Formats: sequence, structure tokens, C-alpha cells
Amino acid sequence: MGVTPGTLAKVPFDLAHWQKVAAEKYPHGLPKPFSSDPTQWLFNGHPKAADQPLQVAVARLIGYQWPRQTGLSFPDCPALGPDALEKLADEDGIVCLPSVRGEEPAAERLRKLLSTAYGKDWKPQTELELIRASGSDAENLEEWLRSDFFNQHCALFLQRPFIWQIWDGRKRDGFHALVNYHKLAGAKGDGRRTLENLTHSYLGDWINRQRDGIKRQEEGADERLAAAEALKAILAAILDGEAPYDIFVRWKPLSQQAVGWNPDINDGVRMNIRPFLTTDIPGGKKGAGILRVKPNIKWDKDRGKEPHRDKAEYPWFYDGSTFTGDRVNDVHLTKAQKEKAGK
Repeated sequence: MGVTPGTLAKVPFDLAHWQKVAAEKYPHGLPKPFSSDPTQWLFNGHPKAADQPLQVAVARLIGYQWPRQTGLSFPDCPALGPDALEKLADEDGIVCLPSVRGEEPAAERLRKLLSTAYGKDWKPQTELELIRASGSDAENLEEWLRSDFFNQHCALFLQRPFIWQIWDGRKRDGFHALVNYHKLAGAKGDGRRTLENLTHSYLGDWINRQRDGIKRQEEGADERLAAAEALKAILAAILDGEAPYDIFVRWKPLSQQAVGWNPDINDGVRMNIRPFLTTDIPGGKKGAGILRVKPNIKWDKDRGKEPHRDKAEYPWFYDGSTFTGDRVNDVHLTKAQKEKAGK
């Protein structure tokens, strides 16, 4: 719509009336900006101040911080200091639902964080009240984390999750890990080290326990071992990055495409999550790969056309020798292609 300046000047406005209304409603001046919505930058990052306390508590547990907690400020919204929950955050951004590597189960750690956040307002029934407020029928935090957390997380954050729930397909007794995506996609090799840590240290410890369980003739240990080893094989393939477990970013030239799991967080969740959704596992959701549920993410061709690109660096924009400029995203590149271009 185009509105001319002359028209705008004709809009009636009773200044005295609205000054009176403002004086009555805000006698001490306009209130400071505030948001209890964790999808907003202004949010202060505290579970008790949130519309979705459980989601915020899990985010704090895996080490995520909202902008104002990292030293950033906005007009009338200063940066925030510590709130006593930092000491309960996981250092490496990996929190397993079962007890792994000597760490407490995720539900117990989450319970402690919530108790600290709520202080004297935390009561025995508060846990179930928060679960019901989230829309879940789970009876405790253990069940909520295994069954409902990730689906609710994807919905809240518009299908671009920053906590990834990676699992082996066994709902009740399998390996589940909540991973901080910002660490999983960390710069200077930190992201790769995080995935290696998950694969070889956390999952490796779980696998060793199942092997010991088989020796002790523990019921279900052989099935848990098979599921965990299958998950480890997929994680190893993602680390290696051979197609179809490769990262592909349409706007980057062939010479700058990531080789193996070396993501650029600035490319976004849509690009970096694809390897984790490549292969479904027994017991998993269709199309979800090794994630608990499938985020609503597609790699269809985007609208518009690209400006002319060099074929050697952008072969996906060509049909034979003809430049199409189609913004395709579901492309797989071999390691050999990337390594040759990057020399």
C-alpha cells in the first residue's frame, strides 16, 4: 500500500486526550520493555519468568543463554548478570537422559535446576503442574523428556531447534542425548569435537555398559547394544561426511563446502541438520533420522533465481552446459569433489 504524505497529515489525532490516558495508565512513565516469550531477544532467560518454563530450563541445562545473558543490551534492557543457574549448566553441551559417564540422568539434573530457579515456590506438585501446563500427559520429567520435549521444542522455536535430541530408537530404555546445537556447530573445530565427544565418549560409555550387561546376562542388553552400535555407525558417517551424510550449502562455492562434520553455524539449522535426518532407525519416526521427531524442514527448491555463477564452483546451478539458476538445496556432494575443489 502506498499512502501519500498529504493523506497522513489529515488523520485526526486528539493529543490532549491521549496525553490524559497515558498519564492515568502510566503515571510513572512508560513501562520498561519486557517479554516472557523465550523466542524473543528481550527475554531474560529465567524459567520462572517464562511462558514455557520447562523449555527454558532445559535450554539453561545444556548451557544455552539468551542475548542479554551474554552481555548484550537493548534500549531500556540492560545486560544481565548471573542468576545462580549458570553453575548447573552442562559444560560440554551434552546431557544424556540415562546416566552416562558418571553424570546424573537428565531428569534429575533438570529437577535440581527447576528447584533452584523456583526457590521457596518449588513444591512436590510443581513438577507435574509444569508438565501439564506444557500440554503433555507425561507423569514425570523422565517421561516428558523422552516423549514430548523435542516435539514441543521444535514447535516453540518455529521448527529450527537449537537443542537436538539424538537417540537410538528405543523409547524407554535406550540412549537419548540432548545436545546444544550452538556447540555442535561451534567454530574452529569445536563442533566436530562436540560430535566426537558424543559419539566416542558418551555413546561409547553406554555401549561398554551394554556389553558388560550381556556378560551379566542382563535382560535387553543385547538389543540395547545393537541399537547403540547402529546409532554410533550413523554418527561416525556424519563425522566422515561422505554423501549422503554431507553438509550442502547452496550459496557457497564448491571449494568452500564443508568436508566432514565441520558446519558453519551461520548457514542455519536447515542446512546443518540434514545429515542427522538422512537415515531412519528402527523404532524412530519416519523422516526423522536419528532425531526424536522430524522438524518440519524441507530442502525443496527455493523461489527465485541465482545470478550467473561459474560452473566449476557452482555445478548445481547448471543443467548440462545450460545455466538454470534454480535455487536447489537437496544436493549431495562427495568428499572427493569437495577435496579436489578445495586444493
